[in-house]
Amino acid sequence: MPGHKFRVGQVVNYHPSQRLDAPRDAYTITARLPQSDEGYFEYRIKYPSEAHERIAKESELTAA
Repeated sequence: MPGHKFRVGQVVNYHPSQRLDAPRDAYTITARLPQSDEGYFEYRIKYPSEAHERIAKESELTAA
């Protein structure tokens, strides 16, 4: 069974599938979350100039 594609500390580009007010730029992976019941992986990501973190699906991320 394949695992997470990205590692904690890796820089990724975020491309949200929904229309969110989120910067489309480089984010850092801060945590890998367990596989969802639907079979996909999620991550906690952080944009440098924001105080909060976001949760993103693996399909919304690409290596920077």
